[in-house]
Amino acid sequence: MKQLIECVPNFSEGCNMAIIKQITDRIESVEGVRLLDVDPGKATNRTVVTFVGTPDEVIEAAFQAVKKASEIIDMRIHKGEHPRFGATDVCPLIPIAGIKMEETAEYARKLAKRIGNELQIPVYCYENAAFADERRNLANNRSGEYEGLPKKLADPHWKPDFGPAGFNEKVALTGATAVGARDFLVAYNVNLNTTSVRRANAVAFDIREKGRPVREGNLVTGKIKKDENGKEIWTPGSLKACKAIGWFIEEYGIAQVSINLTNISITPVHVAFEEACLKAQERGMRVTGSELVGLIPLKAMTDAGKYFLRKQNRSVGVSQEELVKIAIKSLGLDDLKPFNPKEKIIEYLLEGNSSHKLVGMTVEGFANETASESPAPGGGSIAATMGALGISLATMVANLSSHKAGWDERWEEFSNWAEKGQALKDELLMLVDEDTRAFNLIMDAFGLPKGNDDEKAARTAAIQDATRYAIEVPFRVMKRSFECMDIIKAMAETGNPNSVTDAGVGALAARSAVIGAFLNVKINASGLHDKAFVEKVLAAGAQIQENAINAEAEILSIVNSKIS
Repeated sequence: MKQLIECVPNFSEGCNMAIIKQITDRIESVEGVRLLDVDPGKATNRTVVTFVGTPDEVIEAAFQAVKKASEIIDMRIHKGEHPRFGATDVCPLIPIAGIKMEETAEYARKLAKRIGNELQIPVYCYENAAFADERRNLANNRSGEYEGLPKKLADPHWKPDFGPAGFNEKVALTGATAVGARDFLVAYNVNLNTTSVRRANAVAFDIREKGRPVREGNLVTGKIKKDENGKEIWTPGSLKACKAIGWFIEEYGIAQVSINLTNISITPVHVAFEEACLKAQERGMRVTGSELVGLIPLKAMTDAGKYFLRKQNRSVGVSQEELVKIAIKSLGLDDLKPFNPKEKIIEYLLEGNSSHKLVGMTVEGFANETASESPAPGGGSIAATMGALGISLATMVANLSSHKAGWDERWEEFSNWAEKGQALKDELLMLVDEDTRAFNLIMDAFGLPKGNDDEKAARTAAIQDATRYAIEVPFRVMKRSFECMDIIKAMAETGNPNSVTDAGVGALAARSAVIGAFLNVKINASGLHDKAFVEKVLAAGAQIQENAINAEAEILSIVNSKIS
């Protein structure tokens, strides 16, 4: 698997986009790196940039960005709402694919060392790249911010991990930088119907894991209580893996609770939103919406969509697109400005333009492409399409049943069926293109050179590998299409009786998908040298085909008994 890491540097400039453009141009000049997002904030005077690529290339792009920022951002004149201590304030690396956190941390340290040595910028390593536990927390490294750097750098205890340990003329311009390796962090702001930073801070302290200090007398200005060991006593907030502060955003004329969710598997976005709503309401305020800074994983959005649908006792077995739409509206992500999921969800950005995919075509375009003189898409892709359409019909019946008047107590039963159906539909749609890709891999292998014995051996091996994969893909279509039969049967038996024929047509399509995919398994199996594998797959395929035909007959019997 190709190794991919994401880099999310934060630059202390959010007003002059000409400056940011110079920095992002440096990032984009590195081959093997893709710039995903540039998110400036005027009130914070800070821009969050996101790019992704292979590790060495990301490190090079990050270094070039830090270098350019050090040349064109003057920290002596910087003002902004967000805590900061450098022109490149933070530069975290996040493992995305094919790479462990430990490896990512080593890349972060490599980058930090180069920044410190070559650019003479003080660098602190944090999170998983930290050399000491005290420095894992970014807030500890950045305490005192830029204004406190002279004192911090003079303290031997806070000597930087790399770079100069003194506040010289160059450091006065660049400030310091924190370089780290961390899990995916969601930077997320909740909008309040107030201009009071104090009240926004109160909500932030209510929810953040750190909480607030216990004070004597006045809750705001009173002396912080300490235990018998002289340690400050704090009351923790309600959310784990959550950091938060309150601030006023002049650009929008409102106060926000600025939240960093450091582990969204512990505290998802929708949980943070709901808790902020609750705490704001307890203090006489109302949440009007929210704002995403940077990017977000797709799962965080679909999980949010499902959460809000369940609150309405509605089926969660809807399309990914619908789940994202529900999440956007429920979280109020379009409260302050338009929210385009294609630009904010990381998987969509990595996916790029899907118009070249078969599943991205119109029905007419797909049919025309199939009917053309091109050998692909062929029967395998069509079989996967039939399977996807078959389970889509059953999922439709489940959703109609979930919303049927008088069946309110059964919404969750049908929602569960619909959710399973959506998962099968999505996988079969993926296999539509994957079958064509498998065919193309065989064609590519046959096109390899065969001028000498080594080339012939490499060509034969490539052909065999591609052939095996061209068997595995339609076999997977068979298995998933047969799995659809359980859902289709349940909908024929217990679903909305007005849609029973839709279940019947779904059974016809799923059975045809199984048989059609098996034809592709068999023809490709004839070219594979691994006869033990071929024998095993053909025997399993024959059994699946027989079971699918029997299941279709049983479902059609149910359907005909109901319509007669």
